[in-house]
Amino acid sequence: MQQIPDFARKRAELSPDALAFREVATGRKIDFRTFDERAGRCAAALRKLGVVPGERVAILCHNNTTFFEILFGCAKAGIILVPLNWRQTTAELVPIVADCAAKVLFHDVETAALADSLGVASGLRTISFSIYETLIEDSVAPRTASSAWPAERIWYLLYTSGTTGKPKAVIQTFGMALANYVNIGQATDLVGTDSTLNFLPLFHTAGINLHALPVFIAGGTSHIIPKFEIDDALRLIGNGEITLFFGVPAIYQAFSLHPAFAHADFSRVRHWGCGGAPLPKNLIREFLRKGVRVCNGMGMTETGPTVFLMDPVHAPEKIGSVGKPQVLTEVRLVDAEGHDVPDGERGELLFRGPNITPGYFGNLEATASAIDSEGWLRSGDVGRKDKDGYYYIVDRIKDMYISGGENVYPAEVEAVLVSHPNVLEVAVLGVADAKWGETGHAFVALRPGKSATAAELRSYARERLATYKVPSHITLLEDFPRTAAGKIQKHLLRARVQE
Repeated sequence: MQQIPDFARKRAELSPDALAFREVATGRKIDFRTFDERAGRCAAALRKLGVVPGERVAILCHNNTTFFEILFGCAKAGIILVPLNWRQTTAELVPIVADCAAKVLFHDVETAALADSLGVASGLRTISFSIYETLIEDSVAPRTASSAWPAERIWYLLYTSGTTGKPKAVIQTFGMALANYVNIGQATDLVGTDSTLNFLPLFHTAGINLHALPVFIAGGTSHIIPKFEIDDALRLIGNGEITLFFGVPAIYQAFSLHPAFAHADFSRVRHWGCGGAPLPKNLIREFLRKGVRVCNGMGMTETGPTVFLMDPVHAPEKIGSVGKPQVLTEVRLVDAEGHDVPDGERGELLFRGPNITPGYFGNLEATASAIDSEGWLRSGDVGRKDKDGYYYIVDRIKDMYISGGENVYPAEVEAVLVSHPNVLEVAVLGVADAKWGETGHAFVALRPGKSATAAELRSYARERLATYKVPSHITLLEDFPRTAAGKIQKHLLRARVQE
């Protein structure tokens, strides 16, 4: 059984006085020695609460240092942490805490009302962060605590957003955390002097793993803001306090629309990463004009998450690519029969490696359908590889629709429409059609102050796409329904169509 050293204890030994976390709003700073000591007392407090190894505790909070203390406290105690989505309702969260059988719920001030409601509805004991502080003050970390963790042990569970059905708890292990550190670390040349901005929600893998946890393992600093505030982000970037930045396309879009964008200094960020959805080509070019090489990547909650990340050297010439598979992940492209496809052909992406989840907590059926006997994870994504070994994501298999007998991938249509100078963002769905079986319905958000009609957009698409790919329906929107990570919630758009 492979053992992984306690990351917090190791960092306390290697760089005790280095800054681990800084909360921008409060000014709170914590070095690695203090962090490790507090995480140890958190572990002791959890045991005094009667939570035993293998049991689950839930947490509901915006981004702050306490989350990471409890994350590592659970690691030291052998307890499994379950971050909850503070954007969800009590009704949505009750089945999740029941599914994981959480014993207690920690929460911050901002989520107190939701936590109280959830506690009443589920019978779950709730503990505020102020009470948490009292608990760890009265606790002493045991000197005999293990300094190593089994690689396959469950560290925390991340529930999928539920956009495709009932949420599933994706298992995250210590081995996955180490593999992601290697994958993202070698892709970004991560070093102990790096610093990152932590703002993506902590109930998503990116909030924990891109780049906070890898930066922690390397000995760097995470500057934390409770959630994304563009002025705070631009100030920290302009001041040279951030060397690694990771955001979803909506964040880069917000930067580009900000009045300060034209004069903003982005030169002191060493690496820019993007994931969660394809970054539009026109937006990539907009940042290139400022000397910023945004590196598209791709991964999943089930992959820890890093699989692909474009290298900055080739980013300008391989616009649209997510790069190559990183060092600890194998990738295959297969057809519907499971046979490997040649370069240039489309196929489903399969992943294997130490960064891949062992499955879904308490859900053997879902695990068996996602991971085969040889350890290959089905991604549900269609991709292709070019002659140079660079990968491109075509679309989700489930999003593809068939119009007049022809396969249509919405991402291709979206890329054409978003290239229109007046278009900001697009989402395309396949909808029922009496003549063609299915046809496209495009939802379009225009750039501020710009205009375009549905007829103009269809004409623009007809000049660049085969007729069967041109959406029959176009709806103009002010904005899109989104997940907390910024992804467009297509299932809500589909419900709107059906209504």
